[in-house]
Amino acid sequence: MFKIGDFSRLSQVPTKTLRYYDEIGLLKPSEVDRFTGYRYYSASQLSRLNRILLLKDLGLSLDQIGRLLEDDLPPAQLRGMLKLRQAEIEHALEEEGARLARVAALITQIEQENVRLSRYDVVLKKVAPLRIASVRDVVANYGAQGELWNELEAYLTQHNIKPVAPCLTLDHNESYKERDVDLEVCEPIDAALPATNRVQVRELPAVEQMACTVHHGPFNQLNQGYRALMQWAEPNGYRFCGPSREVYLQVSTSGDDSTNVAEIQIPVERSG
Repeated sequence: MFKIGDFSRLSQVPTKTLRYYDEIGLLKPSEVDRFTGYRYYSASQLSRLNRILLLKDLGLSLDQIGRLLEDDLPPAQLRGMLKLRQAEIEHALEEEGARLARVAALITQIEQENVRLSRYDVVLKKVAPLRIASVRDVVANYGAQGELWNELEAYLTQHNIKPVAPCLTLDHNESYKERDVDLEVCEPIDAALPATNRVQVRELPAVEQMACTVHHGPFNQLNQGYRALMQWAEPNGYRFCGPSREVYLQVSTSGDDSTNVAEIQIPVERSG
């Protein structure tokens, strides 16, 4: 029999950890002196401790390890738990591989341009569903969307509806067009609003992967942000797969367009 200190040195596991394993029932001592409270372990328990350490190294939780070590655990369940952990590791490796590709692409960009980082940082994020009121139409050009905004804002005012988040424009064109552009202007709402043949009330679906960058300055220079997204996508192994969004986070009311802030969002998926 080994005292807990000796068993700790033999197994290279801290005594604090051994006491915790005892508390949660993962590895109980062979004996506990009822007078002193000293814990004693047998040499045969080293095999169970090594199994715990092996499973812990695989990334399993202590609760999962406890279930795996049950004598009556069916082999199918044991295999299923390990298969699940295998899938989790593979997913993590895939994510880390994608992150590694983004790092390499950024290094290449800096080396090729020999300049500081672009002012357009691109990030991937998940976007939640959003309930909106919107007006969609084909207008003469991108600058002509003001007429759609006027129509939507007038309808919301008529029904005493106030937006609950920054407004946005959806670009439904498959590629950039100088004329006859299909745009949808949107205001996020959380109140009941009747729809019409012009004003639609619907939910924008969640997007699992949205490539996003932030533009500061006049909105007629948003093309610079789109260019940055295009330059980011291919080297990082992504392709666009849905209408872009321009979310207007801050719109100048003083006429100073340099204070405008918008986030450009484009749904993406892995290419290849």
